[in-house]
Amino acid sequence: MATARKVSTARPVTKKSAPKAKKQVSERTAEIISGLFPEISSGARATHKYFATFLTVVSAAGFLVLLGVNTLLAQDAFTLSNLKTEAKAVADQRDAVNRQIDSYAAPEKLAAAAAALGMRPSETPVFLDLTTPEGGVANG
Repeated sequence: MATARKVSTARPVTKKSAPKAKKQVSERTAEIISGLFPEISSGARATHKYFATFLTVVSAAGFLVLLGVNTLLAQDAFTLSNLKTEAKAVADQRDAVNRQIDSYAAPEKLAAAAAALGMRPSETPVFLDLTTPEGGVANG
């Protein structure tokens, strides 16, 4: 059977200088750690405050400029849309005028208009011969 053994929890004998050494080590460690972080005095806090305010103002101004540019681009898009609609209407009007001109230029309409003015068709038409004569023409 197992017998329970008592484990002695005796502390080692320390010198009285050990707590003093621990205190020096902890103080030195605190100095090193505090040296890593800059001290923030009231003047530094004020500088940070003004810098943060400056960044906020610059960001807000940038967003307002961006909003203005975006608005101008949208306004130009509306203008472009209106101009395209107007161009289509003008093209439709031009096509209507061209169709009307073509209807007046039809041979039947021209003959009727000439007869209304008292014009008669020619009974002996004359045609121009634009070919050069075989003998040639002599100039002076």
